[in-house]
Amino acid sequence: MAVDQTLAQFKETETGESFSLQNPRLLKVELADVTIQAKRGSMVAYQGDVKFEHASSGSVGRLLKKVATGENLRLMKVTGSGEVFLADHAQHVHLIKLDSESITVNAPNLLALDAGIEWDIKKVEGASGMLAGGLFNVVLSGSGLVALVSHGPPLLLEVEDGATYADPLAAITWSSGLKTAIKTDVGFKTLTGRASGESIQMSFSGNGWLLIQPSEGAVDRTEGGRAAGGALGNLLGGG
Repeated sequence: MAVDQTLAQFKETETGESFSLQNPRLLKVELADVTIQAKRGSMVAYQGDVKFEHASSGSVGRLLKKVATGENLRLMKVTGSGEVFLADHAQHVHLIKLDSESITVNAPNLLALDAGIEWDIKKVEGASGMLAGGLFNVVLSGSGLVALVSHGPPLLLEVEDGATYADPLAAITWSSGLKTAIKTDVGFKTLTGRASGESIQMSFSGNGWLLIQPSEGAVDRTEGGRAAGGALGNLLGGG
C-alpha cells in the first residue's frame, strides 16, 4: 500500500550518519555491530536484529559513586545490526560531537552515548554545612557523538568574564573549561517558606560555554534520572 501524500512529510530520512535526527524530538541510531548506551526506556521503535540489555556501571568505583551520591543514571546497552529510534517524553534532541575532549552533563538530559564515549560522576564543589551532600553531574569524555534532550529549545551562553548563574535543573551541559560551584541563600526565610523559591544556583566561571533549557525539571523523569542531585535535592525538594 502506497504512503498517503499527507504522511510523506514524516518519512524516515537517510543521512549515512550513525546518529541522525528524524525530527527535533526523535533520534535514529544506525547500529553496525557496535555497542551504544542509551537512557533506559527511551526506545520507541527499531528495525533489524537489535538487542537491549542492562548497562552496568562498568567499574566498582563508578558503582560506589552512584550509590553514594544518589545519581540515578539509568542506561541500557544497545547492540546488533539495524536501526533504533530513541526519544524521551517528546523533548528536543541535540547532538554534540566530542573529539578527544570532555563535557559535563545533567544526568536527566542524557539520551545516548556513542561507543567511544566514557562517563563518570563528579561532584559540584561549593556546598557546605546543611548542603554538604552537594550536587552531582556526569562527565563525558572521549571521541564520538552524544545525544542530549531539553525540555524546550535551549539557549547557549558564552562564559568569559565574571560568573554566570543558572538553576541546577536548567543547566543541561557545559564545557570542560568552566569551574562550577553552588551558591545558596538558605536561611530562616527558606525554612519558614518565605524565600523567593530560587535558593540554590550553580555558578559557572572561566572560559567556555553553558547550555540551558527553559525549564526547571517539569518533565516526569522517573526512568531518566533524579529531579535534583544527591542530598541537595532530597533536602530542598528540587529546583
